[in-house]
Amino acid sequence: MHQSIRARKWLFVIVTLFVPVALFSQGAVKWTKSGNAYYRFEEGELNLYTLPQQTKTVLLSKKQLTPQGKTTPLNSRNFSFSADEKKVLLFTNTKKVWRLQTRGDYWVFDTNTGSLTQVGKNRPAASLMFAKFSPDGSKVAYVSEYNLYVEDLASGNSTQLTLDGNRKFINGTFDWVYEEEFFCRDGFRWSPDSKQIAYWQIDARKTKDYLMVNNTDSIYPFAVPVEYPIAGEPPSPFKIGVVDIATTKTQWMDIPTDPVLQSYLPRMEWAGNSNELIVQHINRLQNQSDLLLCNTQTGASQVIYTEKDSAWIDILPLWDNDYIWGGWDWISSGKEFIWASEKDGWRHLYRITRDGKKEVRITNGNYDVMEIIAIDEKNGYVYFMASPTNATQKYLYRTKLNGKGAAERISPAGQEGTHEYLVSPTATYARHMFSNYYTAYTDEWISLPDHKGVNGENKVNDKIAQAEKPAGFEFFKIKTEEGVEMDGWMVKPKNFDSNKKYPVVFYVYTEPWGQNVKDQFGIADNFLYRGDMANDGYIYISIDNRGTPVPKGRNWRKVIYRNIGQVNIRDQALAAKEVIKWPFVDTSRIAVWGWSGGGSATLNLMFQYPDIYKTGISVAAVGSIFTYDNIYQERYMGLPQQNREDYVKGSPVTHAKNLKGNLLYIHGSGDDNVHFQNAELLVNELIKYNKQFQFMSYPNRTHSISEGQGTFEHLSTLYTNYLKEHCAPGGR
Repeated sequence: MHQSIRARKWLFVIVTLFVPVALFSQGAVKWTKSGNAYYRFEEGELNLYTLPQQTKTVLLSKKQLTPQGKTTPLNSRNFSFSADEKKVLLFTNTKKVWRLQTRGDYWVFDTNTGSLTQVGKNRPAASLMFAKFSPDGSKVAYVSEYNLYVEDLASGNSTQLTLDGNRKFINGTFDWVYEEEFFCRDGFRWSPDSKQIAYWQIDARKTKDYLMVNNTDSIYPFAVPVEYPIAGEPPSPFKIGVVDIATTKTQWMDIPTDPVLQSYLPRMEWAGNSNELIVQHINRLQNQSDLLLCNTQTGASQVIYTEKDSAWIDILPLWDNDYIWGGWDWISSGKEFIWASEKDGWRHLYRITRDGKKEVRITNGNYDVMEIIAIDEKNGYVYFMASPTNATQKYLYRTKLNGKGAAERISPAGQEGTHEYLVSPTATYARHMFSNYYTAYTDEWISLPDHKGVNGENKVNDKIAQAEKPAGFEFFKIKTEEGVEMDGWMVKPKNFDSNKKYPVVFYVYTEPWGQNVKDQFGIADNFLYRGDMANDGYIYISIDNRGTPVPKGRNWRKVIYRNIGQVNIRDQALAAKEVIKWPFVDTSRIAVWGWSGGGSATLNLMFQYPDIYKTGISVAAVGSIFTYDNIYQERYMGLPQQNREDYVKGSPVTHAKNLKGNLLYIHGSGDDNVHFQNAELLVNELIKYNKQFQFMSYPNRTHSISEGQGTFEHLSTLYTNYLKEHCAPGGR
């Protein structure tokens, strides 16, 4: 939870390959409350490391983590502590729910008694979700099969708090679209006094199911239903309830909504006490955000703060990954909270009074806050990530919580690239990770605010000094005939000869979820290509158009509103038009490829600008944006009932008749995100106009096309062979 100090969508595959999630994931490292030590699971043991000496103490041994009657210790994927740090909650036997491993078994180790006991042992195996200690450490609450439970740790007695949960009536967690687009997974919160639990209830009974057909896991095919509201369909209605642990009675909060269009409630927390909740309520168009205080005894709610935008409003978890697991930043003993807004044209932080009547902007200047790293109220600072002069990089800054004075860069000079931090609860130590395009990911433990390596270590600087810059890689800026300047990276062929002409392969994403041009290690690797593109003689390029989530201000990001499939595609094409003017580019060998939103962009570029792009490889693309989910598509495109023509213009199927070049289209039939229907709609349209192309369906694979033996090898072989055949490598 994000208190006065805080330490930090899978949509397309490429980014996840380059972000070392394991170093900063929920289960990797836990700080002690004192802030001078951390816990970490290693080789089946839970260890405690004390800084700055890095003194190691085994907190829980393999023997202690072995259940009675078993011979092997628990394989813990994640862990958490009670408030007094005397009990440890261990998450094991995990199962994936859509994107993440959020279902499994939980065990409690009590360091006072040395006992190891399973929570919810009468529930089905691997059915518990989001188990967490009560603030007083006496109970554990969890979700199992869409209902809430609480277990008293002293007696072992379990109480079911909700009785009506099922796949379509969801208590304490969320439906598919809330999880995918709002990152809402953990749907309940303990009250500070440990006597109540606030929770979401999602009513998906009227939300239509997408039926995915599984043809591979039995002789008779069977349908796999997913509650999935497409653009134009109303959201599943929500309710916020507060259940009393002693009586199991729920008090529902009175939060108004549009009876026809409905609305969203993506954030809810206790408001610093056990009598009020604070919630973020967003209208259907997602261009008005209301913060409400709710009285948990009466259910009455009051709007304390409203923000509107002519395009859309990004909720905090969309740009700060830490908030996926909840949290609200209260300061001044609960009298104020920290909030972010783009209302002045840049994403800045504000401190807002509890009644919403007074606000002070904390960060100032022509830059975007990229992420909140820590709030050090004791010393009067907020730490955050920003990059005021280079949108491809990321640095740690701090500024005064009172909003006075200039922001101070904490990341050292000479470490130009991308930084990440996991800061201790006292903001005195941090785990620091760095990379740039030529320096591999390197992590070190540092003190703050001086940014010195503990024990005199200097790992990042040493790694930078030893690293060699790869030949042929460069960042560049390109300006189109319309005056739009964009960042790009390029990898030139080995033994590049400027007197020869080379093929160009563009890697694209282009939509509001993907920034491709980052100064980080491995950014220009093509994981699908079998071999070395530079060695084979390709120029490999990626460019970030307007609408991508780069730190260049609100207008850069939001010019794409109601223009997906148009503004982003035109920016890319006009940038390519400049690239093909370079004397060493072979205009007859121009290829483009992408996955998911990048697959959609590939199709639109091939169809709308067929004279530029000769070969395209599109993976898991949205062929018709009418088919995609309502939260994502309506956020960026408005309601199709109100501006249908924008949806038509932005959909690749609309332009499929213009195909001239070589197209390879790839899709998994078990894709729950971009449904296989998109492939068949596209194929039908290409058939209609006698457009010849190659199509590969991967049976029962999801959006990542990663399941099944031999899948990746087959996919990468297909990709590489097609590219080499239709966009031959090498200089001429």
